[in-house]
Amino acid sequence: MEELLKKNDDITLEITGVTSEGSGVGRFSGFAVFVPFALAGETVEAHIIKVTPSYAVGKLTKIIVPSPFRVEPPCPVFGKCGGCVLQNMSYPAQLEYKRQQVVDALERIGGFKGIEVNPTVGAEKVERYRNKGSFPFAMQDGEPVWGLYAQRSHRLIETPDCIIENETAINAANAVKLWAKKYSVPAYDENSCRGVLRHVVTRSQTGGATVCVVTTGELPRKKELTELIREAVTDVKSIIHNINKRDTNVICGEENRLIWGEGSVSHTLCGCEYKVSQESFLQVNTEQTEKLYRLAVDGLGLKGKETVADVFCGIGTITLLLARKASRAVGIEYVPKAIEDAIRNAEINGISNAEFFCGAAEKVLPRLVGSGMRFDCVVLDPPRKGADPLVLEAIASSEANRIAYISCNPATLARDLKILHARGYRIESVTPVDMFPMTNHVETVCLLSKLSDAKHHISVQVDMDELDLTAAESNATYEEIQKWVKEEYGFHVTHLNIAQVKRKHGIIERENYNKAKSPDSKQPGCPEEKVKAIEAGLKHFQMIE
Repeated sequence: MEELLKKNDDITLEITGVTSEGSGVGRFSGFAVFVPFALAGETVEAHIIKVTPSYAVGKLTKIIVPSPFRVEPPCPVFGKCGGCVLQNMSYPAQLEYKRQQVVDALERIGGFKGIEVNPTVGAEKVERYRNKGSFPFAMQDGEPVWGLYAQRSHRLIETPDCIIENETAINAANAVKLWAKKYSVPAYDENSCRGVLRHVVTRSQTGGATVCVVTTGELPRKKELTELIREAVTDVKSIIHNINKRDTNVICGEENRLIWGEGSVSHTLCGCEYKVSQESFLQVNTEQTEKLYRLAVDGLGLKGKETVADVFCGIGTITLLLARKASRAVGIEYVPKAIEDAIRNAEINGISNAEFFCGAAEKVLPRLVGSGMRFDCVVLDPPRKGADPLVLEAIASSEANRIAYISCNPATLARDLKILHARGYRIESVTPVDMFPMTNHVETVCLLSKLSDAKHHISVQVDMDELDLTAAESNATYEEIQKWVKEEYGFHVTHLNIAQVKRKHGIIERENYNKAKSPDSKQPGCPEEKVKAIEAGLKHFQMIE
């Protein structure tokens, strides 16, 4: 009879794998035991800190047999900060780990057995590669400090540096810290909702740097702040004040005020020049982004006569690359400011065969296809939640012969590929790209082509429960979210409440949590205080940002 595992037990465990979140996993007494910072092939001692009916979590206390791929982490706050969970793994092992994450998702969720996944495209720079930094501030020992959050929390870990950020971000954060300390500007406290200084957000682009200071209201001592930033960040071209008055974990508010320099800064990528405004998205690793985009665009094999679509086009980075190789390029993006940037970027680069549509892809693309527009090729680059089924159906109905799917989440990639496969597409190649060395995140480029004999629509049922177990964001169950809300806020939320909030944020739900029992019945709305509590819980479990 197997021994019953209990909280506070000390066990010896063989680690057989590493999860998509970067935790080692082994089995003990019939339980899957997750041990953060343990590596596959190791024998470890772990102190059990959590036991659920289906799994346990242990704290690594001793490495008895180390992995041959274990290395000394270069960062002094490794294990405290929630960012770089793979620093203790050699870089070749990181690349193979990320390839395996894609393999596992495609096989288990997509049902693609024996799928060949190419080696992960590695980075030449594994440190100082980020062109964007975002640092929260907090009060510690009566003084404002900046740092990074501990894993699955908003507890600030003060750090003098971050090895994956470039020097611009570090210098800017230290300059703002000096200003806040010198002029007694208090940092914002999420619990009391008091204070002024919230975040510093930086971008280091080929055309110069942007520094954005986020506060709850008016910015004191603007002149002094500007002087300190310009002294610390020699290539700064733009200093922006963002106002975020809301009681929220979202970093930036909707109001941006230019306090010095240019409103947007140029960035060169794959031979095109882009103007990037503060609100717009840009990949954070320039060198790897060029590899990623070239894999996707070159993989389509464009001959110059095609009509192509770039779905979730952002500021038009991929759209303009497509336009240079095709007859007509169409970009679709939800964020209005990004569309403004995209139109301007087409003008800057002298590209006249690109056009852009602003709106949700699941609405715009079906409308375009329904009106008769057809595409020879499609680039699909959705957010972590993947593509809406309406987008996938519209792509298939558009008669596109080839698709380049760029994914930042192997779980939703596998789900969407299963749907596209059922609509007559076959996978030609799958290539992971390491955009984020030292972290557990991986980007993937998947090239698909239309089967010539695919004539019929095939209905496919995707089990969304699988995503709950595999998605990189979280393994949190409804019960765990309920418990967390109860402990933090003191009141009970139902499974229906949680499902409604998850649906609001685009996390796909099982039908029985979303659908009324009869056509005439109505579901009660979730009270606002419970919405906020559940959203905080989802952020705590890293299911939303």
